[in-house]
Amino acid sequence: MENENANHPQTEIPPNSGKPVVYQVFTRLFGNTNTTNKPWGTIEENGVGKFSDFTPQALQSIKALGTTHIWYTGVPHHALATSYLNFGITDDDPDVIKGRAGSPYAVKDYYNVNPDLADNPANRLHEFEALIQRTHQHGMKVVIDIVPNHVARRYQSFSPRHDNFGANDDKSQGYARDNNFYYIPNKPFVLPEGIADTVLGGKATEKNQHQLVDGKFDEFPAKWTGNGSRAPQPDVNDWYETVKINYGVRPDGTHDFPALPEAYRDKSAAEHAAFWADKSLPDSWYKFRDIAIYWLDKGVDGFRFDMAEMVPVEFWSFLNSAIKQRNPDAFLLAEVYQPDKYRDYIQLGKMDYLYDKVGFYDTLKSIIRGEGKVSELVSVHDEVSDIATHMLHFLENHDEQRIASPEFAGSAEKGKPALAVSALISASPTLLYFGQDLGEDGSEEAGFGVPSRTSIFDYIGVPAHQRFMNGGKFDAGQSSSEEKALHNFYKETMGIVATNPAVTGKYESLHALNLAADGTAYTEMQFAFMREKNERGIVVIANFSTESTGPITLTIPISSLQKNTTELTLKPLLYHKGITFNLSGSNYTATLSLNGLETKVFEF
Repeated sequence: MENENANHPQTEIPPNSGKPVVYQVFTRLFGNTNTTNKPWGTIEENGVGKFSDFTPQALQSIKALGTTHIWYTGVPHHALATSYLNFGITDDDPDVIKGRAGSPYAVKDYYNVNPDLADNPANRLHEFEALIQRTHQHGMKVVIDIVPNHVARRYQSFSPRHDNFGANDDKSQGYARDNNFYYIPNKPFVLPEGIADTVLGGKATEKNQHQLVDGKFDEFPAKWTGNGSRAPQPDVNDWYETVKINYGVRPDGTHDFPALPEAYRDKSAAEHAAFWADKSLPDSWYKFRDIAIYWLDKGVDGFRFDMAEMVPVEFWSFLNSAIKQRNPDAFLLAEVYQPDKYRDYIQLGKMDYLYDKVGFYDTLKSIIRGEGKVSELVSVHDEVSDIATHMLHFLENHDEQRIASPEFAGSAEKGKPALAVSALISASPTLLYFGQDLGEDGSEEAGFGVPSRTSIFDYIGVPAHQRFMNGGKFDAGQSSSEEKALHNFYKETMGIVATNPAVTGKYESLHALNLAADGTAYTEMQFAFMREKNERGIVVIANFSTESTGPITLTIPISSLQKNTTELTLKPLLYHKGITFNLSGSNYTATLSLNGLETKVFEF
């Protein structure tokens, strides 16, 4: 844990006047210009993006969307079918790899980076360090993945910094506190039934088939699988390419580490760090702490933690407080899908942000599809009002369907009002997934990955994004007129998010008031709300319907605007002209109409 800050200083990046915007890139796919897109294609056939593809032009195009943080997905060295034996890297067994390119969540070496991403694999770590510096120079911070719940079936780091996971385990014990893995004593690991069809496309006779494909994987004794399966032969739908990490949680669910007192919900990261300082803790805790500090010292500014809810909250208190002692401004985002645990992971686990998926995203998706009501969205947002600033909003990421896919909405246009609502309703960060702003539909038959989600397992191109890249110019030179218009809408909307102080202020729904009003076209397919900070604010009204609304009498309480005038004119932000409200009793009212899928934003 030696300090490398002298070699890799943290770059000071001025804060936005708005709020954080996270731009997620699937690093392997972002810069790939190859359009072959052969199912199960090799790296030679389908191509792969590199760190060097993040040129000044590329980074500026990302910054133009209001981005404050780039989440480079798939950076740590994970198991993959492409051979790098010539660079001293052992081959991975495709029998426990998903796709040819492999899952970025089956990490095999946390102290190095994916060789696919480097122009010179021998120099891959330095190439990533250079990307960190370029990103900082363009005024953005760097986030990478850490996956504490599981690692690749065969973790093998060549770094001298630490023992490999499991190197000192007592494999005769199913469980021991300081074992890194859980074992199934005296039982060999057996590949899942039916897996042959998922190994490199099941084409064992082709010349590009891998030499290690033989229908077996040597592991004795068998380990628990990443998703918690305790069977020596996991199911084909299990996370069979990974093994679960042991944090001192006994097989019966009891804990082999101290409990964190309830009073620590309100304590600082420094106080959490002090609590753990004199405790004896499971070995895996220290291994992941050292990994996080290693990347912080290389200039990484934060982490996205995969499946955080599968790891005990106490560990997160330990890890995140250690991170914050090293870099108080580190950006810590976690994947947690159990609403009853949100406050535990934020308050006790010291997470900065969690995905607002189960409530906000899922409800918003139903509205985009014409199945839900705006009142339901208002309700789920109210349910997390006390932690709303910690609940990151998104419409796409690598786990979710593309908006334009037939399986989701069938049209990127239907995501436009959702973007405005999702991005402007809360002071929490907004996440954009690369290609989202261009209407990418994820329709490619990639191989292991299925259409509707851009594959994270295969070598593949991303067509809408490739047209925008235009051979590295990043000028939308090959984009359609529809793609350009959508991109411009995203830039306008995210410009408000990144620069308008009101987005960090007070939220007030105007939905119930307008829904109850007589003689107006406002329905459950429209959503009006406002944000205000220091007497500067925005009013947002979005139409989720593909049909025009007809005249709407938009109503705002006098108490919300805190003005003392009979007439009030608001300036346009996401529209071409302003709007004038007139005093009517205890409210201000103005008449407007919305085209199908239109959003209007005004400023006061």
